[in-house]
Amino acid sequence: MSQSVQSLPKTHKSGVQSMLSGADIVVRSLVQHGVTNMFAYPGGFTIPLHQALTRYRDKIRVILPRHEQGGGFGAQGIARSTGELGVCMVTSGPGATNLLTAIADAKLDSIPLLAICGQVATNSIGYDAFQETPITEVCRSITKHHCLITDVKDVARLMKEAIYVATTGRPGPVLVDIPKDVQTAQCLANFDIPMTLPGYSGDIPQITDAEIKTVADAIRAAKRPVLYVGGGVIAADAAAELLKLVEKTQIPVTTTLTALSSFPREHPCSIGMPGMHGTVYANYAIAESDLLIAIGVRFTDRVTGKVNEFAKNAKIVHVDIDPSEINKIKQTDTAIVSDAAYFLTKLNRVVTQPDADLTQWRSKIDEWKKRYPLHYATSSDHIVPQQAVEELWKATKDRDTIITSGVGQHQMWTAQFYKFKTPRTWLTSGGLGTMGFGLPAAMGAKAANPDKLVVNVDGDGSLQMNIQEMGACFCEKLPVKVMLLNNQHLGMVVQWEDRFYASNRGNTYLGPIDHPEVTGQGVGIGPEVRYPDFCGIARGYGWQARLVSKPEELADAVREMTESDAPFLLDVTVPYQEHVLPMIPAGGTVQDIILG
Repeated sequence: MSQSVQSLPKTHKSGVQSMLSGADIVVRSLVQHGVTNMFAYPGGFTIPLHQALTRYRDKIRVILPRHEQGGGFGAQGIARSTGELGVCMVTSGPGATNLLTAIADAKLDSIPLLAICGQVATNSIGYDAFQETPITEVCRSITKHHCLITDVKDVARLMKEAIYVATTGRPGPVLVDIPKDVQTAQCLANFDIPMTLPGYSGDIPQITDAEIKTVADAIRAAKRPVLYVGGGVIAADAAAELLKLVEKTQIPVTTTLTALSSFPREHPCSIGMPGMHGTVYANYAIAESDLLIAIGVRFTDRVTGKVNEFAKNAKIVHVDIDPSEINKIKQTDTAIVSDAAYFLTKLNRVVTQPDADLTQWRSKIDEWKKRYPLHYATSSDHIVPQQAVEELWKATKDRDTIITSGVGQHQMWTAQFYKFKTPRTWLTSGGLGTMGFGLPAAMGAKAANPDKLVVNVDGDGSLQMNIQEMGACFCEKLPVKVMLLNNQHLGMVVQWEDRFYASNRGNTYLGPIDHPEVTGQGVGIGPEVRYPDFCGIARGYGWQARLVSKPEELADAVREMTESDAPFLLDVTVPYQEHVLPMIPAGGTVQDIILG
């Protein structure tokens, strides 16, 4: 029988413990940091770690995913929905390499993720042992920090450093690789040992009053200012300070894909998302602005398009905690290296409204809103995907709800038509654009937020990337919901085929290869062409499920899904011909925007 937590060695006042195994030191490090949920898939080279976890069952809930990638995205669901460290653990070799995509995803979206990998014994490293992969070398460019622990005496310090690096400064993924013999070796562990991180500081950069005054003066002088807000505002928990700044100055706000929940979409100063599938009025406002205050953004190509034309008439203030992002893509006039919350707090103390009356600027934007609203054409014959997202918003807007998504058209429609208002309620893969993100991320969000409704809006292509996590949701009693916008195609690629490749289908139909769609004869949208049977799959995993294809059935179906106490899949039949609009072609400008 495993030893209970209460009977484990106590920590002395000096911080030195009696003899502990490396595995116990790893787990106790997580406990001391406050980790209460983690995802872990066992294997031959993590057995000691899993055995240690059994001794801490009353401290840490270990969730068993059905694939290591699912575990990585599940850990991200915890981190993105709470702001706390997400932890996942896998075995060596294929277990570790299966985690690569989730690690790279966390790197691009600045998510605090700790990935713990088992490794072959130290005396076998470098000899192509069974299930050996030099995972620290493989992950060198997609982690914020990584280490291979070869001495049990270093475990407590390196775990402390790994957690610190992952959660401070610009958050990011940290990989810790632990050979099996280090897990079983024992030592006197000192959890208070000083860290040794030469060249790294997790402290918030201390900006000067003069720098703040420069920004405040720029705001006061501006006639057409725009706030361009990114995921850094979410990471810094700075949404309240952002709202305070907007209420004080009345400056219009555009929020990037990952920052949509940082500012209430229904606020009169909100102009929605910028970029390729952003609102027309957000893109026009940026193009005509004379001051662009960019906070916690990377100036990604999906927003800027042709960089030289992006906000070319504006003075640009760029605020970011990572100095390497400043002037990396877009040259700025004023660079502020700071945590977003610290910057906004200091700015709010001194900022005043622009000297110029912004009424004319705001009126111009309001005219664009009226002329170019986000809209869609309804049909009496079938459900359009935008309609399904809007119905979901209506059903959940007054509930404590977290929305996740896969990647593709459904992701963009959710970004456009679900009106977020509260931070950390929108979890999506931004920088890497990873299909299969939505379901496992929802699983992690539900584990960390058991009292909240968690709904994954997904596509049939994206859902199948990690559909096996339905099993984890059922067995781990995580009643997430999936609203599947099922168009039988890889919709976003189909849209590009339609727009730029004369609708020539290049392996984008997800049905049988002898289907008429493959030969260019078209395909319907009715139940007769449905493949696979997602409701059957869901029920096989113990889920409740419902198929809906008629508009008059949609509201009731959404209500049934959201009110269910069980995991629930709502399979919504939608036409594959529908496109995400507006659209600015890659590398284009607002002059190239496609409206319909």
